[in-house]
Amino acid sequence: MIAVGLLGLVLGLVVTYLVLDIPIPAEWAPYLSLAALAGLDTAFGGWRAALEGRFHPDVFVSGFVVNALLASLLAYLGDRMGVDLFLAAVVTLGGRMFLNLSLIRRYYLNEISLKRQRG
Repeated sequence: MIAVGLLGLVLGLVVTYLVLDIPIPAEWAPYLSLAALAGLDTAFGGWRAALEGRFHPDVFVSGFVVNALLASLLAYLGDRMGVDLFLAAVVTLGGRMFLNLSLIRRYYLNEISLKRQRG
């Protein structure tokens, strides 16, 4: 299920880049990159929740939208105040993303270990 979502994401990015060629203003780059990082954080959090049997689509979608908007808003407000809030959001989201990835990796390593013990 998660692989289908990741495949759709990659396919959508490739098609958008190769076919549509939509120009994005340079001023938007920090906000869009932060929104993308927030989206990746949410995706890995959803993957982790699915592995733990706690996945709820409504929580996932609302988390995706709210995280992306909040991270972009923090970067925008930081720009207006002259403070690098962008970095705070990157550190926070990056840390959570790595935590989720480490827990996902640990889950699969435990599954492999259990299969070896049984087999």
